[in-house]
Amino acid sequence: MELIAGIESRTSALKLAEPAPTRAHIEQIIKAGTRAPDHGRLRPWRFVVIEGDARKKLGGAMANILRAKMPDVQQAQLDAEAGKAMRAPTIIAVGAKISKTKIPEIEQVAAVAAAVQNMFLVANALGYGAMWKTGAVAYDRGAKELLGLAPEDHIVGLLYLGTTTTPGPRVEAPLEDVVRWLPVS
Repeated sequence: MELIAGIESRTSALKLAEPAPTRAHIEQIIKAGTRAPDHGRLRPWRFVVIEGDARKKLGGAMANILRAKMPDVQQAQLDAEAGKAMRAPTIIAVGAKISKTKIPEIEQVAAVAAAVQNMFLVANALGYGAMWKTGAVAYDRGAKELLGLAPEDHIVGLLYLGTTTTPGPRVEAPLEDVVRWLPVS
């Protein structure tokens, strides 16, 4: 797929199903993430591939976070929260491993966000659908530990991958709403 066409056609899927990306495709998607711009060449991105029953671990962490926030939560709500990890056959948790250097933390996180965008574009080019999710799990110390991240690191996104069964709408912002040209004088 040509790059501009891929960018213009990309949407976030609303629903995903099997078949999941192959291991070779997952590696290709992750490799694209590692090609993102990276001030200081810190390579701050970290990737955790979650498939099969491993998704239940993530779902359990999601339910535990909800239970901690809402001790009186109903079991049906906990089940729904845990079920979020089952929305796609493959999830790639994308973390930012923060280095204490002269490179500001925000730039390290921005590099990881750029990695996710590259991953989205390659997934689209390979014929897969994707959703970028976060939620409370992205800010939870225990979830970070589960994914091998330190407390000061960030979960930038959970990239849900699979075959699109329900595509999302194309979302565009009219340029006049988001662009301002700075006058010369």
